[in-house]
Amino acid sequence: MPKPKIKAFVFDAYGTLFDVHSVIEKCNEMFPGKGKDISGIWRQKQLEYSFLRQLMGRYTTFFEITRDALRYACNEAGAELSNETERELLDSYLKLHHYEETEEVLMKLKSYQTAIFSNGSFDMLSPLVEQSPFASLLDEVLSVDEVKQFKPTPMSYQLVLERLGVRREEVLFMSSNTWDIAGASSFGFYTAWINRQGKGMDELGVKPDYEYGDLRGILNHVK
Repeated sequence: MPKPKIKAFVFDAYGTLFDVHSVIEKCNEMFPGKGKDISGIWRQKQLEYSFLRQLMGRYTTFFEITRDALRYACNEAGAELSNETERELLDSYLKLHHYEETEEVLMKLKSYQTAIFSNGSFDMLSPLVEQSPFASLLDEVLSVDEVKQFKPTPMSYQLVLERLGVRREEVLFMSSNTWDIAGASSFGFYTAWINRQGKGMDELGVKPDYEYGDLRGILNHVK
């Protein structure tokens, strides 16, 4: 495949730049021995609720979805969630650990447009990005909250084109989430699946253009 002429490198946030399961430590602090279970259910329901709300036409912010998913996860794990504990755990989502190569990769993309495009609402994304060491290396932080359409709907990805002023074929979109890669590929972006866990791609009729074990792989597209 000939290399595309990429003008914008666009990153999903959760699971791609930031490790969503870094909340396990805080979950274990609140509920010893239950951190892994709570984190896994929390993330699963966070995604399910965003998809279901999109289908039902009942949009709400990703913060509200994350809170509701946490309540479900704790109930499922048999962990009694107080108001104070809920606030602390939700706060941990604003302080997720970033993957170690992220800053290095963004430093090498300075001559390109770089952006985050996430289902996260700004009340989650802004503090998360600001506490990271690479906030100044991003040109834009884009949220589906601007269009009230969760990824992977085509209308959500249209926001990237409008805000960055590029064509579909000038975007390389990175995500660790297979559903996000499928949506972005279907929309017409070039896609790079950041397959950190070495899993198989979902059978959705579309495949990523590239697959890498971490973000360093995308540097193959830098001139």
